[in-house]
Amino acid sequence: MRTPLVLAVVALLVLAGCSATAPADAPQTTTPATAAPDAAERPDPDSDVLGWEGGYWHDDALAVTTADGLNESERAAVVNRSMARVEHLRGIEFDEPVTVDVVSRETYREEYAGAGQASDALRTFDDAKFEALFLVGEDRNSIEVQEANRGSNVLGFYSPSEDRIVVVSPSEAPTIEETTLGHELMHALQFRNFDADIPSPTRDAANARSGLIEGEARFLDQQYGDRCGAEWACVEAGSGGGGGGDLHLGIYVMKYFPYSDGPGFVESFHEDGGWSAVAALYDAPPASSEQVAQPEKYQADAPTDPTLRDRSNGDWSRVTVDGRAPYGEVGVGGLTAMLAYPAYETDRHDDRAVLPPAAFLNTDGSSVDLSDPFDYTTPAVDGWDGERMWVYERSDGETAYAWRIAWDSASDAREFADAYRELLRYWGAEQRTDGVWRIPEGESQFADAFRLTVDGNRVTIVNAPTVAELDAVHRPA
Repeated sequence: MRTPLVLAVVALLVLAGCSATAPADAPQTTTPATAAPDAAERPDPDSDVLGWEGGYWHDDALAVTTADGLNESERAAVVNRSMARVEHLRGIEFDEPVTVDVVSRETYREEYAGAGQASDALRTFDDAKFEALFLVGEDRNSIEVQEANRGSNVLGFYSPSEDRIVVVSPSEAPTIEETTLGHELMHALQFRNFDADIPSPTRDAANARSGLIEGEARFLDQQYGDRCGAEWACVEAGSGGGGGGDLHLGIYVMKYFPYSDGPGFVESFHEDGGWSAVAALYDAPPASSEQVAQPEKYQADAPTDPTLRDRSNGDWSRVTVDGRAPYGEVGVGGLTAMLAYPAYETDRHDDRAVLPPAAFLNTDGSSVDLSDPFDYTTPAVDGWDGERMWVYERSDGETAYAWRIAWDSASDAREFADAYRELLRYWGAEQRTDGVWRIPEGESQFADAFRLTVDGNRVTIVNAPTVAELDAVHRPA
C-alpha cells in the first residue's frame, strides 16, 4: 500500500562532530517578541485581501500567553495571523482556511509516524536498498528505522489529501512554532494552486520533487523567521524541537537533502525571475536531486539510464513494488549519506571515516551553516549521471542486488570507486580477488560478498550472500 503523501518539516541537528549531536529548535530561526514594531491599528478590510486573514493583519500584535500553552482562541489568532504573513510574503491568497491541529511528540509517534501497511515486497526492497547503502544491516528492519526517525525529528506536516496541518508542539504545553506553521501553510498554497503532486517513484525522484516543494517552503519560512522581532512580532513557542531518541544519522542526512539544498535551488530562480519563475518550476520540475544540488544543471544535464540487464540464474528473481519504479535510484543524497555515515556510526571501534565531517558539512570554519548544512556534491559524488539498482530475492528469503551507477566521466567513476573501496574496508571487507570483496560473518552487520567493476564511466556493484553466488546474481558479460 502506498504511504499517504505528507509534507513534513524536520528538525535540524548540528552534526559538527563524529559522535555527539546537539538538537536545534528547528530548521528555521525565530526571535521571540510580544509586540509588533510600530504596527498601526487598521480596520478590517471590506473584502479579503493579501496580508489579512480572519480578523488579523500580518503585522498585528497578539495578546496571547504561551507559558500555559495556547487555548483555542489564542491558537486561532496565531493561525490566522500566520496565514496573513504567508500571503504577504508569497503573494497568494488563502481562499479557504486551513485546519491546524497541535499534538504532542508522543501523540505524533503513536498516530502519525508509522508508514502504514507496508507490503512484503516493499519491506524486502527497502531492506536490500538500505543494506546496499550500508545504512541498515540485516539485523534491523529499514522501514521501522525510518519510522523511528520520523517520530524523533518531524516538527509538523501538511496532508494534501486532507488539506490539514499537524504541528508537533515543541513543549509539553500545546504551543506553535510560527515558522514551522508558516512552512506548512506554504505547502497548503502549493497544493491548492500548483500541480505539486509530482510523481516520485524512486528515492532520487522523491528528493528532486521535495527539493522544489520543501525548498520553496523552507525559502519562505527563512524570510518569515528573519522578520520576527524586526518587522513583526512572533509568538515565543518555548524550547524543544526534535524529540531525541535513537535517531539514525545516515538516514537523517539522506532525507534532509530537500531542506538543505532545496532552498538554494528555489532562491536561484527567485533571484532571476521572482515568484513567477518559482511557480513555473511546477510545470517542469527537476529531474534529479543532482539538478537541485547544482541548479545550473537544471534542464541541462538529464540523468541517463545506465542499462543493467538481468543476468541472474533461475535461483534469483527481481523484487518489484507496486506504485514504484522496478529499480532503486538513490542519487546524490543517498550516495552522500552512504559515504558520510561512518563519520557518525558509533558501533564500530574504528577511527577511520570515508568522508570526514569537514568534507560534507558546510561550515565557516567553526560552525555549521544552518541554512545549508550539508554538501551533497563532494568529489566522490559530484559527476553522478544516473543509476539502476535491481533487488533480487531467493526462495529461502536471501536477498542480493546488482547496482550500476553512471558518471559524467571515467575519472568521476574511478573517484567514486576509490571511495567505495574505502567504505568496504571500513565495514570490515577483505579483498579476495581483483574486484571481489567479502565482509566476514560477525565483522559487521553487512556480512556479504561484493564485486566492484569499473568500465569507462560506469561503476557496477554486485552483492550476494557468498563469493560463489555473485555470478548467479549477475553473470559478467
